Amino acid sequence: MPIFSAPDGTALAFRLSGSGGEPLVCLPGGPMRAGAYLGDLGGLGDRRRLAVLDLRGTGDSEAPGDPSTYRCDRQVEDVEALRKHLGLERFDLLGHSAGASLAVLYAVRYPGRLRRLALVAPSPRAVGLQLPVADRRRIMARRAGAPWFDAAAAAYEAIAARTATRADWAAMAPMYYGRWDDAARRHQAAEPGQRNGAAARVYNADGAFEPGRTRAALGAVEAPVLVLAGELDWIASPAVAVEFAALFPDARVVALSGAAHYPWLDDAAAFVSAVAGFLT
Repeated sequence: MPIFSAPDGTALAFRLSGSGGEPLVCLPGGPMRAGAYLGDLGGLGDRRRLAVLDLRGTGDSEAPGDPSTYRCDRQVEDVEALRKHLGLERFDLLGHSAGASLAVLYAVRYPGRLRRLALVAPSPRAVGLQLPVADRRRIMARRAGAPWFDAAAAAYEAIAARTATRADWAAMAPMYYGRWDDAARRHQAAEPGQRNGAAARVYNADGAFEPGRTRAALGAVEAPVLVLAGELDWIASPAVAVEFAALFPDARVVALSGAAHYPWLDDAAAFVSAVAGFLT
């Protein structure tokens, strides 16, 4: 994998794949999960060249000497260093889930560097949006009847009460996917080996986000923005996507039917059509 240096000297890796002109820089979520889980984003690599970053301390990227640099806002300069390494004056940026928080903070700090910004199932944490618990329950209730639903619903109650165990989070796994099939199970099974748990606990730490200032600053981001949500996503619902998009001067929302938190796995054709169409 290609390697470049972050401003603090940490060696960072990214994966280049696909074809089609200048690369689309992709920021993974997790938080702090290696970029391998994004794959080729459902075939988006057939339409665009992809540059998928392994955030510091994940995948093939080096762990930093200072663990506090795992905090989301302190990784913005890593993205800027990748832009410079790729030789791009302006570029297209995609962030998934917690990676969308990093993409948003980059947009605030470097609005003039963005050509287009795609936020896929974005975590609303950076801008202070919340999906009420009652709405989460309504979204999850649409999965009632699935053989795993009762265990997942009980696990969510433990999560909402902040008493969840590792077993509860495991029981919730099917809720992240529109279809809990073999492909989804393989994708989920790879997560423990791809995620830096210690870094994840720092990523969203106190001080990482200033939602009020960020919301105000997004009004100056002139780049077109796509906010893509899965209708079954209990984290970043279509309703949250609409609120998120309203923070930008030029944003559109796409909600994919039958999709959840990994929409390129649930409906690859619709996902690629939406994202590639936006980026073209």
